[in-house]
Amino acid sequence: MTFNIQHGQGVDGRVDLARIGAAIRGANVDVVGLQEVDRHFGARSRFRDQAGWLGRRLGMEVAYGGNRERSPCIPGVGRRQFGNAILSAFPITDRENIPLPRSGTHEQRGLLRVRIEAGGVVWRVYATHLQHDDPDERLVQARAIRQILGTPQHTVVLADLNAQPTTPEVRALTDALVDSWAAAGTGPGNTSASPAPTQRIDYVLHSADTRSRTVTVLTSPPASIASDHLPVLADLEANPDQ
Repeated sequence: MTFNIQHGQGVDGRVDLARIGAAIRGANVDVVGLQEVDRHFGARSRFRDQAGWLGRRLGMEVAYGGNRERSPCIPGVGRRQFGNAILSAFPITDRENIPLPRSGTHEQRGLLRVRIEAGGVVWRVYATHLQHDDPDERLVQARAIRQILGTPQHTVVLADLNAQPTTPEVRALTDALVDSWAAAGTGPGNTSASPAPTQRIDYVLHSADTRSRTVTVLTSPPASIASDHLPVLADLEANPDQ
């Protein structure tokens, strides 16, 4: 699953992380990439470590990549961070957060990478969120991700790309990766803005040695009300023909 959780703020303006957890649990997810995740960031999310809270609630391992950082404002609480997270039902054996290119005063973006083993296969899973208001910068960031991936094998990218499928920045990634929605989805697959989305900007991408069995945009509560994005759920498997 990929899910931009907007620091847990739902379409009703209420911050309720339990709704995010319920959406993930209800989908029986093995691995989820989250964007816009607070870690002790501010009063808006009660200075909570949101990824850690979700990991404990769901019984999943957690990797976090903070891209915006500020000094603590509460004694004894860690640095204030905002970024991406990956939750996994399988052990995470390695993790790294890689800064992506940015210009001027734009928000720092990052690419969070983990390695997990599932079904006898070692998977590389990435979570990212590209610049929202500058297509040229998104293209630079997408090309940087493409270079980092190298020759992708058993690779999954869980992303809010802030761009629709035909744009150059998305094509920079889908030239090397399979767009699961294009492979197995039905209909427009729109994810933003909930609850009546008109754009497909959230993606599950994977390497060619992986197959999309099914892919769905979750449109029922609590997923449809928990954030301004709808989550995308894909059922993937290693392709035996590759």
